[in-house]
Amino acid sequence: MTDTQIMTMTDRAAARVKSLLGKASEKPLGLRIGITNTGCNGLSYTMDYASDQKPDDAIVDTGDITLLIDHDAVQFVAGTEMDWLEEGMQSRFTFENPNEKGRCGCGSSFHV
Repeated sequence: MTDTQIMTMTDRAAARVKSLLGKASEKPLGLRIGITNTGCNGLSYTMDYASDQKPDDAIVDTGDITLLIDHDAVQFVAGTEMDWLEEGMQSRFTFENPNEKGRCGCGSSFHV
């Protein structure tokens, strides 16, 4: 399934992902996005290099970058914008998710 609207990336996030994919020891197919049950609010985002495509992955192809969204995560991340934030000595990916109903104080987990 290919859908460019499941998740979008800012230019900053795309540049960072492209840089990370280019530095990987083995050429990945793209970046796999998922969720896991964890944290004080229930769900947390996961990201890893994708070496293969699963039959039920949702694919977001920006031309330069391929995001492979785990099937089980699609309902939780639909409409999410991924960004790369650099503040002082911290840098991290952030997710602006319209499905979130709440987020923990440290920002590492959310619930829908």
